[in-house]
Amino acid sequence: MATHSPLTVIVLAAGEGKRMASALPKALHRIGGRTLLDHVVWTAQQLGPDDLLAVIGHGAEEVKASTQGAVRWVVQRERLGTGHAVAQALPLIDDAAVALVLCADVPLVGQATLQACVDAAREGALALVTAELDDPAALGRIVRGGDGRIVRIVEFKDADERERTIREVNAGLMALPAAVLRRLLGQVTPDNAQGEYYLTDLVALAIAEDTPVEGIRAQDADEILGINDRAQLAKAERILQQREAQRLLAAGVTLADPARLDVRGDVTAGQDSFIDANAMLKGCVTLGERVHLGPGVVIEDAEIGDDAHIEAYTIIEGARIGARCRIGPFARLRPGTSLGEAAKVGNFVETKNARLGAGVKASHLAYLGDADIGADSNIGAGAVTCNYDGADKHRTEIGDDVFIGTNATLVAPLTIETGAFIAAGSTITRAVGKEELAVGRGRQRNIDGWTRPGRKSR
Repeated sequence: MATHSPLTVIVLAAGEGKRMASALPKALHRIGGRTLLDHVVWTAQQLGPDDLLAVIGHGAEEVKASTQGAVRWVVQRERLGTGHAVAQALPLIDDAAVALVLCADVPLVGQATLQACVDAAREGALALVTAELDDPAALGRIVRGGDGRIVRIVEFKDADERERTIREVNAGLMALPAAVLRRLLGQVTPDNAQGEYYLTDLVALAIAEDTPVEGIRAQDADEILGINDRAQLAKAERILQQREAQRLLAAGVTLADPARLDVRGDVTAGQDSFIDANAMLKGCVTLGERVHLGPGVVIEDAEIGDDAHIEAYTIIEGARIGARCRIGPFARLRPGTSLGEAAKVGNFVETKNARLGAGVKASHLAYLGDADIGADSNIGAGAVTCNYDGADKHRTEIGDDVFIGTNATLVAPLTIETGAFIAAGSTITRAVGKEELAVGRGRQRNIDGWTRPGRKSR
């Protein structure tokens, strides 16, 4: 077979997953922040397929709405086994292609293992992924003949006592020429304990017609872990997190405790960065070099510049943090936040849709929403930009080198020009000019001879 054969990937994702004890379709349960189906789709896309089909059934519309990536959908209206599921996709597959069949509930399989399957199929073989397990449990067994070649696959429920002692198991993943798939699948019958059309029956049929059958041993036995219940889901999560920790360590990142890292997305990190225990990284996160993340930090869809220091229990989402910034502890930077170099956002400061220039300091207890703050300005404790009038949001524009005193209330829309000074405790409703002092508070009165109220007798 020509090595340039197009590749069609078929992902089986129609199952309900009754053992998950969930209203959610099994393919939409998550590990590492992604659905099981998205994990498989992402890995398949790394192979450069010409077409990617997903066979869905239970919760079909929900699965469609929740899936990332370019997928063509095939609906299996009756679920009569894996062979029946693949048969629903056959009308969309060109006979000149190689077909790679994957399972949405086997999310940890690696690109290299699948590529080996595809390569073997392009040479005309039926290639299937296998692994040898210490405890094969109820997985289908690989039966080999005296010459070591694969003879057939037997499902656990159909296996005899001897066959159940076999430790080499089938992962449920295979690749083969589409023309061979079409021919063999037409010969599969539901003659088994479940009364289903098994895709694994293709192995014995291929052998009977002298089509080569090749077992591709998974590089890591964890690759073939199938997800059928919550315990297996939790096990897969832990395996995935261990992989992410090892990847970051290899990139030159120090992890205080690799077992207490939670990655739920795509994370890249520069050399000599440090991540303390119980940090959570979600979505697309980029850490520069020598970034320090304290314990319990949560970062989602954010970019952190070189030498930034994020203190304990800070939450950052949808933000861009410049080099040498210091954030937290207990700060919250919400979407639309952008910090210039060496800015400081301290404890219990919240920002949203706010741009803080280089060297800005908001050290504690402030809310900065819909604001542009110029370089080297200082925001005092308790300062608030009042950005919402009950109907619309408005912006506060603050120039460079502005001093905002403690407990200042800035009522937007508002402009405070460069070098201005806002007195502590002021409510500012009008524009403040360059280098002006603004005082917006009631006059103090001290009353001499005042008598403290007495407590009423009971």
